Amino acid sequence: MALVTFLSDFGDQDYYVPAVKARMLSINPQLSIIDISHSIEPYDLEHAAFVLRYSFREFPKGTVHLVGINTTGTMTHGYIGVKLEDHIFVGPNNGILSLLADQDPGIMVQFADIHLKDTPFPTRDILAPIAAKVASGAAIHDFGGPLTNFRKLMSRQAKATKEHILGHVIRIDRYGNLITNIRREVFEKLNPGKFTIQFGRESVQKLQTGYDQVEAGDPYAFFNSLDLLEIGIHHGHGGNLLGLKRDSVVYINFES
Repeated sequence: MALVTFLSDFGDQDYYVPAVKARMLSINPQLSIIDISHSIEPYDLEHAAFVLRYSFREFPKGTVHLVGINTTGTMTHGYIGVKLEDHIFVGPNNGILSLLADQDPGIMVQFADIHLKDTPFPTRDILAPIAAKVASGAAIHDFGGPLTNFRKLMSRQAKATKEHILGHVIRIDRYGNLITNIRREVFEKLNPGKFTIQFGRESVQKLQTGYDQVEAGDPYAFFNSLDLLEIGIHHGHGGNLLGLKRDSVVYINFES
């Protein structure tokens, strides 16, 4: 099956998304195009990378992922294709593709000038045709040569000692739940049995396994389906009620 996913910050009020899809379908009407999201905050590479990092592995291997985020920004150093864990990504060389995994992609291709054009809409005019052709059987090597200047961005990492873990909020979802960069495996390796999780004006000494294990209005903490520590207020917007935002600090103090 010729499968392409599409991620952008275009929203759904303009012609941008259907124009990109139409360009791909004009090349191969049999393509199956799946929208990951078009509600990414404008130019927000971290938001986009978070959504793509934790969703692309759910698709079949061999899927082509079209990434249309900040494709005309000053950070963009050309347009590239990469192969990561048997998935193909087509997008701008602005650092977003470096945030999808802890290791570099196995194959990285800089698209050649012959496939580029001077356009204010590169997602439609440059990336969409390449994505459609790759999904239809072409190799990303057909569109350029080895990439030598893969732009990288550094994601914020939690810091851990035997006494504590210092992490940060990396995403606040539409419900106000706060997802942190504290991983389950790190917590379980260090946890002596007693701990306090401090976030904003609240603290908890117990982990739940889901949202509904505390009363409405009470704080909670548990490791979510991504094995990341999630915190918040049950049936409340945790970000607003706790005074927290992206990059806010979350502490776990261990008691021996």
